[in-house]
Amino acid sequence: MSFDPNSPELRRRRFRPIPVRLLVPNMITLLAICAGLTAIRLSTEGRMELAVGAIVFAAFLDGIDGRIARMIKGQSKFGAELDSLADFVNFGVAPGLILYFWQLQELRDGGWIAAMMYAISGGLRLARFNASIDDPNKPPFAANFFTGVPAPLGAITVLLPVYLSFLGLPKLPALVTAFYTLLIAFLMVSRLPVFSGKTTRMRVSPELVLPVFASVVFFVALLVVYPWQILSAASILYILSLPFGWRLYRQQAARHAAALEAAAAAPQSPSSPSATAFVPAGAPAAEQEQRPPERLH
Repeated sequence: MSFDPNSPELRRRRFRPIPVRLLVPNMITLLAICAGLTAIRLSTEGRMELAVGAIVFAAFLDGIDGRIARMIKGQSKFGAELDSLADFVNFGVAPGLILYFWQLQELRDGGWIAAMMYAISGGLRLARFNASIDDPNKPPFAANFFTGVPAPLGAITVLLPVYLSFLGLPKLPALVTAFYTLLIAFLMVSRLPVFSGKTTRMRVSPELVLPVFASVVFFVALLVVYPWQILSAASILYILSLPFGWRLYRQQAARHAAALEAAAAAPQSPSSPSATAFVPAGAPAAEQEQRPPERLH
């Protein structure tokens, strides 16, 4: 049968309509990329507060696009790949360039190396995450943990020196900022287990729905009115919480190993009736009791 590229049936298959629910998450991701690229431009112009605000906005969009995709059943392979590219630009390249134009350029090549290492670490961390999604050897409890600091939180955390300067505190020496940048880069590519809570199901009782809404609105209002105070406190608390996530992972790993050992040591019932002795029906009762089981050849 010959292949006809102009076949109407082939054209219908190739250009079939795409549901809108598949486009919505990708549009949010593209908006996040626009925010990240705008942050780079603003940093080159010296408008650092707006640049940092664009990164925070991109992190917010990154947090909701996946949830919206799952909610409306709009997941796609294309969307997953686009999201990874957006994360590399928004949370790898953009924060590194912001830090470089803000202060690291004082160190010349050394500052550029620190910014570049952070961006590369973000890309490596995202590549490892994509490669380990379908890992069959991952224990069940590991789904609640990231391997290394995730890229969006790494971007928010690495900008801590910038937040502190916006609060009117003395600017840290450029060398300290460079070492701090490399530290966050190391945490992103490390094997440190970081609690995510992705599989933790949280339900709100009906009487607490309105208080939860009010708390969210209150937090957003605080973030808008006192952005640098909230971001500074959140970054410091997040760094301090990392050892607790590692400890929780070790505890769950120990429980999982103990459960596997207990299952292996538990007595097993006979697997098949072939182990039962075969005795002719007419044999005496004493012989039926004493005769050893026959082997199967």
